[in-house]
Amino acid sequence: MFSSAKLDKMLAIQSYLRYFRSLNIFNIPMATLLAFAGSNSSTSINLKLVQYTVGLIDSHDVQLLNMVNFPFPMYSEDREREEGYSNSLIELKDDIAGADGLLISVNEHNSNPSAYFKNLIDWLSRLELKFLEGTKVMLMSTSGGKRGGSGSLEVVKNILPRFGAEVVASFSLPQYYQNFDPGNGISDEALAAQHKQALAEFLSKI
Repeated sequence: MFSSAKLDKMLAIQSYLRYFRSLNIFNIPMATLLAFAGSNSSTSINLKLVQYTVGLIDSHDVQLLNMVNFPFPMYSEDREREEGYSNSLIELKDDIAGADGLLISVNEHNSNPSAYFKNLIDWLSRLELKFLEGTKVMLMSTSGGKRGGSGSLEVVKNILPRFGAEVVASFSLPQYYQNFDPGNGISDEALAAQHKQALAEFLSKI
């Protein structure tokens, strides 16, 4: 956890760098980030949390994905052997490999990641086991309940390093419908501060 003074200093440095990037004086390359939710629901609240978080980032290039557009079939050895890998899976793996960092918010079904997200991991790891090698990750979760999808977040936090990821920051937003305003973002001040700190920590590692 950062102290308030350290966090303010970090954000001030990031603001300073953004200014000079805009002037292009130092020719500082912008990092490429990939952001998505672990849900394929068209009304995903985790996607809304990702969209809000992406809106706070102006120092890097961010590619935001809606996983509704990635309807992968349930993994099976027979399907892999008979049909191979889809172009969309290969393109997603390449996008992940080309990113300097990932920002993911996972939903929760019965205290675990959704079947969709687990299936996505299964397919990607078959294509390349260490598909997250050297990748920094900010992991988030939210739900309508008091635990904020923290069960799923902890499971995924333990899974991703197996594929090479480094989870450098995490954040859980409980009671989404009470603590999130679609027009203004996280409404609870303490939670908003925690989210801001986690994002600053993630960006500092990119």
